[in-house]
Amino acid sequence: MNDPAVARPTSPRLRQEQDEGHERSRRPHGPRRRARAAVLVRAVLIAAGLVTVYYVLPLDGRSTTGTSVVLACGLLLVVMVFSWEVRAIAHSPYPRLKAIEALSATLVLFLLLFAGTYYLLEHSTPGSFSEPLTKTDSLYFTLTTFTTVGYGDVTARSQTGRVLTMIQMAGGLLLVGVAARILAGAVQAGLRRRGREPSDDSTSRPED
Repeated sequence: MNDPAVARPTSPRLRQEQDEGHERSRRPHGPRRRARAAVLVRAVLIAAGLVTVYYVLPLDGRSTTGTSVVLACGLLLVVMVFSWEVRAIAHSPYPRLKAIEALSATLVLFLLLFAGTYYLLEHSTPGSFSEPLTKTDSLYFTLTTFTTVGYGDVTARSQTGRVLTMIQMAGGLLLVGVAARILAGAVQAGLRRRGREPSDDSTSRPED
């Protein structure tokens, strides 16, 4: 009588198929890895391109009204880009990766928009800030305001400068809070569209 505790010998063909299955499970997923690398490269290139445009673009002196118009048009552009990115996420084969790329592009565009606005304001109305601003100074002030670090070495003195700073603060909160929720909803819509709704099982492998 055969002992049930003793494992039956595995045929060479079955053993080979099991080994191949294990090898495939350990093998990195090529398309996903390429998609991740592509997202990282695109995000870096977009950020570098926008910063380059910021420094190369001749921001000549404008009136306060002209500066306000530039800011309004820039904010409209940010909203349009963000809306387009949300639709792209819902139709992307990798919604989460696309959302990361969208958030990075929108954030960089938002920060550079205010940096350029501060630069224009200082040159159209000297004395709006505690010191004259170069483009680097304007970007520095924008980043310290967005991150709420607030070193205090550069401050807005004029009423217009303070209003613009408050608009940036409010916009930053919206970008971090509301925009992040919208992107998360777009990711879920993209996953549902592809029939890849995340499972509650914690052992399941998440999709990108």
